[in-house]
Amino acid sequence: MAKNIFFTFPILLLLACVKNNPNPSWLEVTHWTLNPNSSLSGAEGELTHNFSDAWVFIDDEVVGVFEVPFKIPILKSGSCNIKIFPAVRNNGIAATKKIYPFMEVFQVNVDLIENQTVTLNPVTKYKSASQFSIEDFEDPLNLDIVVDQNTSAILSTPTSNIDLQTFNGNFYGIIQLNYNDSTWIASTQTQLYIPKGRDAYLEVDYYNTNSLATGVIYVNPDNTTQNNPNYGMQAQEPNSVKWKKIYIELKELIGYSPNGSNFLQSFIAKLDEGKEQSEIRLDNIKVVYFN
Repeated sequence: MAKNIFFTFPILLLLACVKNNPNPSWLEVTHWTLNPNSSLSGAEGELTHNFSDAWVFIDDEVVGVFEVPFKIPILKSGSCNIKIFPAVRNNGIAATKKIYPFMEVFQVNVDLIENQTVTLNPVTKYKSASQFSIEDFEDPLNLDIVVDQNTSAILSTPTSNIDLQTFNGNFYGIIQLNYNDSTWIASTQTQLYIPKGRDAYLEVDYYNTNSLATGVIYVNPDNTTQNNPNYGMQAQEPNSVKWKKIYIELKELIGYSPNGSNFLQSFIAKLDEGKEQSEIRLDNIKVVYFN
């Protein structure tokens, strides 16, 4: 509840201040653009994103966090520095709008003029220190199918204009579940070492009419493993299903791991109760972290 109040309060405060100051300057932000970082040489993979919100600072003072696009009053004029940080809905939770730590801040110096609007189209890119482990289904699979009951991640080419408009690349994975093939369990093959206390996230593009759970597997020096459940994606209604993107934080789970553990990313899908069949499409699975 406190987080909801926190995000609502700046908007209410701005509206109240406008009543007392009827001649504010205005800031309009239209959309985020994610560009490649040349120093990463393409290591960041496909540049899909879902930066739904933005944290705004003016002269290093926080104005608030706002859903993009937005237009807000600014109760100052003259030369100033504007910083805009891309924010994600952490773990898919709408009330938790967190600055995404792997993205560079967008900043610009502008002149604010009373009753006039400054319009910005902020641009960002992954920070050069970002590390990636990616499954984009374009190359041989980095997914190890643990339990599939004849159901596996199938490489698929786009079959409609809708597909061509909603994902990047030539292939994505499809998991089809039914009464006979009701379970799919998989994990990445590449073991990662991520230091405790460092930022780490799972990014996934998904299109699903069945729920999907994620987890982190600890791989200890003696090769014993422990799977730890994390957040997942709820099923979408078949008549309105679309491609989405989620950002799932891994830092806390990694912090609980035994010293010296490596990590694998895991996925579990079981046919949802009451359904005869369902489908999950996955693409651009990224574990992003700092060493």
